[in-house]
Amino acid sequence: MARSTLSFGRFGVPKAVVFMTALVLAHGPARAETLQPFKDELFSYGRVLESRDGGDWLTVDYDEMRDINGRDEVPERRVKRPYVSLGVKRFQENETVDVGGHGLDVFRVGTPQNAAFTVIFLHGRGGDRRLGANDFSFGGNFNRLKNLAVDNGGVYYAPSARSFDSDGAADIAGLIDVVARRSPGRPIILSCASMGSFLCWGVSRDAKAVANLSGMMIMGGATDPDFMKSAAFARKLPLFLSHGSADKTYMADDQAALYTRLRKGKYPTRFVLFQAGTHGTPVRMTDWRDAINWILTR
Repeated sequence: MARSTLSFGRFGVPKAVVFMTALVLAHGPARAETLQPFKDELFSYGRVLESRDGGDWLTVDYDEMRDINGRDEVPERRVKRPYVSLGVKRFQENETVDVGGHGLDVFRVGTPQNAAFTVIFLHGRGGDRRLGANDFSFGGNFNRLKNLAVDNGGVYYAPSARSFDSDGAADIAGLIDVVARRSPGRPIILSCASMGSFLCWGVSRDAKAVANLSGMMIMGGATDPDFMKSAAFARKLPLFLSHGSADKTYMADDQAALYTRLRKGKYPTRFVLFQAGTHGTPVRMTDWRDAINWILTR
């Protein structure tokens, strides 16, 4: 398996009545009420093979025949209809956001102003904002995220990364600044998949961006050996990790080692390992509601 290192130089009224109350804190972004359920019976983690550290480490059973072939109408292309609710499309659009004097193309679902919380998802190599907007790929997991955002008064952004270097990280830091001004004091969660993790680790070095974040998620991504030198580490920004044990692109053992090191230092971190899962498994199988709620309650 390859080892990588990093270098940087739904309609209707959204249950809300269920809209979440954000609490303004003196030492960073607000915390919010936890998200209400949405299709939890279909998307919650299945059989847990191992749980330790009070549930902060989970090893979850994964089976391709069940979790892809049994879930999808067309394997890896179109999930079965019960997994999606498409009324949420009424609340989504593409836009171009000014970040540092140039445009960043993003997909957005939910009301951008005064959102109760924000989730930003970054794709990997070969992707763009369309990946995070697709309702039917990855087992319907992005459709669930869309519905969780709208139903709970939040907003979800999926930008197209310009590059996976320091320039790309600067773009995302600029987007975080825009989001923070649109919804002052509200939680912002940055999530990155595969090579998109390079951008998460890059943003983790930007003190201004980190000050506006409530947590970060790395799904099937690379490990940053210098994370302990970052602004995010200094602030103890909650870090959620998910990975497939059979990932041949980035090694699960590297992420497990990072988790263990952080855990020993009492750093707020969580690790979900999908037993026998491959590189794309975390994007398909990570329970968005569980991960977001874990971050919002740190």
